[in-house]
This record gives sequence, structure tokens and C-alpha cells, in this order.
Amino acid sequence: MLARKSTALHPNCIVIGSFLCLILLGTALLLLPGASSGSRMSPVDALFTSTSAVCVTGLTVIDTGTDLSRFGQVLTIILIQMGGLGIATFSTFFVYVLGRRISLRGRGMVEASLTQFPVKNMGQLLVRILGLTLVIEGVGAVLLYFCFSGSAGTPSAAFSAAYHSVSAFCNAGFSLYSTSLEDFRGNLGVNAIIMALVVLGGIGFVVIVELMEPLFSRQKPRGRLSLHSKMVLSFTGGLLLAGAFAFLLLEANHSMAGLPYGWKLVASLFQAVTPRTAGFSTVSMGSCSDATLFLLIMLMFIGASPGSCGGGIKTTSFGVMVGLAVAKLKSSGDVNYFSRRVPDEIVSRAISVALFSLVVVAGMLMVLSVTEADLQGPGSVRGFLALAFETVSAFGTVGLSTGITPCMSVAGKLLLTILMVVGRLGPLTIAIALAAREAKPRFRYAEEDVMIG
Repeated sequence: MLARKSTALHPNCIVIGSFLCLILLGTALLLLPGASSGSRMSPVDALFTSTSAVCVTGLTVIDTGTDLSRFGQVLTIILIQMGGLGIATFSTFFVYVLGRRISLRGRGMVEASLTQFPVKNMGQLLVRILGLTLVIEGVGAVLLYFCFSGSAGTPSAAFSAAYHSVSAFCNAGFSLYSTSLEDFRGNLGVNAIIMALVVLGGIGFVVIVELMEPLFSRQKPRGRLSLHSKMVLSFTGGLLLAGAFAFLLLEANHSMAGLPYGWKLVASLFQAVTPRTAGFSTVSMGSCSDATLFLLIMLMFIGASPGSCGGGIKTTSFGVMVGLAVAKLKSSGDVNYFSRRVPDEIVSRAISVALFSLVVVAGMLMVLSVTEADLQGPGSVRGFLALAFETVSAFGTVGLSTGITPCMSVAGKLLLTILMVVGRLGPLTIAIALAAREAKPRFRYAEEDVMIG
């Protein structure tokens, strides 16, 4: 008697399929006449906008505040919410609902993508994530309402507050204002609230749940944070401080010349936070120096943290590679943090994700350099840097732009659309696939040295 063929779904297929279906549905809805305030959106622009929203990128080829109707704006925020929660909850949701169809190995792979600890009750974790999301976004919306309601020229303060709260927590960067949040550069309340939402959305739901464990658990808490949470919090804080200092140093007398010193400090910190894949800006990226653009490219490539709403190679991957470099300089083979050793499998996984990301970005940049040759201009290094900025922004699902995205050709827009999907799902699926391959090889070849450096 032949064994029945398993119909279990691979977690990668579930995640990728759900995102692609959501993108196509969003595209179809954005093509409706009621989604635009004026003429109907073109299919390419609708696909680009839907992909940017679902992948919580924030790159736009239209003006969200003026080109979309209220229905279109509501649709984008729904896509952002579903896309932002996708990486952290879609896998959990399908495991919870389709638990009988997904194998134990698949369950372990999904757990590896969400938390370093085994999850006894995935349904409970899902409820906590959804609850925290609603509470954080709700509080952010209420606080932003009081800030927006006192600002002149703010249409529908309540809707604007809710829209920007969801967009900030999901690290999307979509804004109802043509110049993002540049008009609120000196508003300390708006800056502080948006930065708090972006950071919370970027450190990962697992870290938030662990920090709030005493509120959830009836048992005595473990009393210490996991190595994952410690690395996320330390590297996030370090990158924010280093980025803010560098931005202030480079732009104090350039794009921020003439501003009060207090505004310069706030703007520098804000622009160090948003490359965590948020995409908001209070300083025009097109007016920044080449050195600043390159700094932001590096921050965008690193991105947010695992299990969060953000993209990039993730702070933990960056931290593991930094630890590996330090260990090799000390002639040590172990990557150690906070009196704990990072397993070799995790180190290999971090290197693989970073290398995959670098190859994808370099390859796509090369193709875009050909398709968008007219956009750069002959011999324009600034044009190439702006194109590199846009490429990394799309892959890292950041959304910061020097302003060239709407001017791109149809081919360029489609390439960035593909890059946003790959940037949102690529590092995750690669990490899951590597986590699944734990079997040791049947044999190993003899070693032989290779010259390096």
C-alpha cells in the first residue's frame, strides 16, 4: 500500500504566497476609480504603491496626500498594517490555524524565525503581538492628534494622527504630507512620538514581549533578558547615537544651516532613527551631502531587528559579524557577547544573509544603472549615488528618497518593485532555509589552506 503523499505547506511558501496575494489584491483595489482623487492610477504605479505599502517600504511614485482619495489612503494604511505584521505574525497565524498540516520540522523553522525560545502556545503569542500593536498604535495616534490638531494646515487631524501612527510603528514611512514631516522639524512632540513608534516597531515583537513579560506572566519572570534582546537593544542604541552624531557633524552647516541648534539636534536624531527602515524625513534627502547619503546607505542596509516590521540585514546580523571580526583579530574562533557564545550556525547564517543581500543590491544597482542611464546624466557621480541610495532604500524597505523615484522609467519602477519584495522576504526566507538544514554531512573533505588578504 502506497503511503499518502504529504500536503504540508512549507513555511516559505506560506509567507511568500500571502505577501504576493496581498500585493495583487492591493493593486486591483488601487486601480479602482474611487482610489484616486483625480485620474485613475496607471497599473505600474498601482503595483508599485501596493508593493511599497505591503512591504512597508514607503517609496512612492505619487503624492499619497493629494493623488489618493480618502478610500485610497485608507486602503494603503490597511495594506501597511497587514504587511507590517506579516513577517512577525503571518507564519504564526498559519501555524496556529493550519497546525495539523504543517510538520513539526516546519513548526521549528517558524519558531526559529520568530524567537530563539520554543513557543508552547503560538496562539497566545499571536494574541500578545496583535494586542501590543493595537495598544502602541492607539496611544501613538492619540498623542499625535494633540500635536496635529494645533498645527495650521493639517487636514483631518484625527485621521492624520492614526495614519502616521500606524505608518511609523510598521516602519512604513508613508506620509500624507508632500514633504514628509519636514514641516514638523521644530515640533518636539511629533518628532519624539514618531521616533518612539519607529524604534518600538523596529526592535521586534519578541523583544517587546520579553521586556513586558512581568505584565503577562503569572509566574516569576526569568529575571534577565535573553542574549538576542540584549544584542538588539545595545546595537540599536549604538547605531542611533553614532548615526545622530555623524549626521549632525556632516549636515550642521549644510542642509541644516541656519536652523537653531536645538532643531539640529532633534533633526539629527530623527534622521538616525528613520534609516532603521522607517522612511520619514525632516530634512530633504536631496539637499544632503554625498558623505551623508553614503552614511544613510550603510544604516539602511543594516536596517531593523529580526521579527520586526523593518527590513535590512538586521542589527543582530551586523552585531554577529562585528563580533566575528573582533574574535578573529584576537585569534579566537568564538563570537561572545554578554558572557554568552553565539553558536557557529548562527554566525554562518548571519554571513549568508549579509552576502545574499549585498549580491542582490549590487546586481540590481548595476541593472538600474543601465535602465536609468538618462536619469543619472553623463558622468554624474551624484546621480549614481542617488540611484544607489534609492536601491538600498528599496531593498532595506526604508522609503527614504532623494526624489528620483517618480522620475524613473517603467522598467526602473518594476525593478524597484521586485527589489522591495526581495528585500522584505529574501533575508527571512534565507534565514529559515538555513535554520532547517541542521543535518551534518555524511563526510568532510580534507583541509587545504587558501591565502587571504
